[in-house]
Amino acid sequence: MKIALIGASGFVGTAVLNELEQRGHQVTAIVRHPEKVQQAENVTVVKANALDENEIANAVKGHDVAVSTYNPGWTNPNIYEESMQGAQAIQNGVKKSGVKRLFVVGGAGSLYVAPKQQLVDSPQFPSDFKAGALAARDYLDIIKNEQELEWTFLSPAIEMHRGTSGVRKGTYRTGLENPVFDENDRSIISVEDMAIAIADELENPKHIRERFTVAY
Repeated sequence: MKIALIGASGFVGTAVLNELEQRGHQVTAIVRHPEKVQQAENVTVVKANALDENEIANAVKGHDVAVSTYNPGWTNPNIYEESMQGAQAIQNGVKKSGVKRLFVVGGAGSLYVAPKQQLVDSPQFPSDFKAGALAARDYLDIIKNEQELEWTFLSPAIEMHRGTSGVRKGTYRTGLENPVFDENDRSIISVEDMAIAIADELENPKHIRERFTVAY
């Protein structure tokens, strides 16, 4: 496949790029800082600003699918505004490009942990991540109304942090609106195994115009 990967130098984006590259896909890594992307035979690096829908349209044109792992940074004081702006610019840019399929990596905050209660609204949700999680939740509400694109929105497990990086089990389970918990009542996955789930969904779509989640 020809895959446009937006945010390819980030924490999630790097793992997804590695997985897609190892599977032999032709990947265009779309980033602000090309020097941060490791060179590979089947990877082309393109500089573009995720906040500019015209730059995105030019970068993703001609691909089979666009994948967005865009995140303005958890320490960004304007993370909510830039997350919303970037997500909508990417959505609009993909539509302008003529690419019909968009895969978005969002957040776990919009998963339902109780009837009518999303994780981000629970008392124990960490305040440091709240603004970014609210943006991902609000954008999910927007993309649910998208009729032109064949979109997919992925919510990771509740726990997916650098502490789990490097663990590659090659297995995962999927859910839809609720977190997937393991035998220890934890919703957790490594970024490498989430990348496997993303690549699997790109190759064999099962969640077109649907949100899903993955965890062990």
